[in-house]
Amino acid sequence: MAPKGTDLGIQLEAGEIDALISADVPRCVLKGSPKVRRLFPNYEAVERDCYRRTGIFPIMHAVVVTCELAEREPDIVRAIYRGFCSAKAAMAEELEHGMTFNNMAVMVPWLTGLLARDRELLGADWWPYGMAANRAAIDAVLRYHHEQGLTHRCFTVEEIFVPYLLDT
Repeated sequence: MAPKGTDLGIQLEAGEIDALISADVPRCVLKGSPKVRRLFPNYEAVERDCYRRTGIFPIMHAVVVTCELAEREPDIVRAIYRGFCSAKAAMAEELEHGMTFNNMAVMVPWLTGLLARDRELLGADWWPYGMAANRAAIDAVLRYHHEQGLTHRCFTVEEIFVPYLLDT
C-alpha cells in the first residue's frame, strides 16, 4: 500500500507501479507521457458498450455510516441521504440549464452534445442515488467480492443496508 499523500500517477510514470485503476485520470496521462497509456485507448466506447450490455454504470462513491449510528439515529441517516439527493438535484438543474447556454460556465466545447449523448444512453440520471436504482450494480459488486475471495460468502443487499433505506 502506498503511503498517504502519494501521487500514484507519478509512481506509474516512474515505473514504480505497473498499473493503476482510478476514476481520476493521472496527470501523466493528461500530459501525454510516452511512458504510460490507457489499457483501452477506446475506453469510452468500451464503457458505453458495457453499459448497453449490462445496464450497469459503475457507482462512483458510497456514503457509509456505522451500524451503531444507523440503528441509534435513523433520522440522521435519512437526513444525510436527503441532503445528498438535494445537492445532486441542484447540480443537475444547473447542468441542464447550462445546456441551453452551451455550458459557458465551464467553457468546454461541445459539452452540450456530449451531455445529450450521455442522456440518450444513460437517461437523465446517470448517477442515481438510492437502493432501487442501484440494485443491479450493488448485487454485482457483492457477487464480485465473493467470487474474488474478498468475502467468505455472497452477502445480500438486505444484509448490508439499513432496512429503512432499501426502498429508496
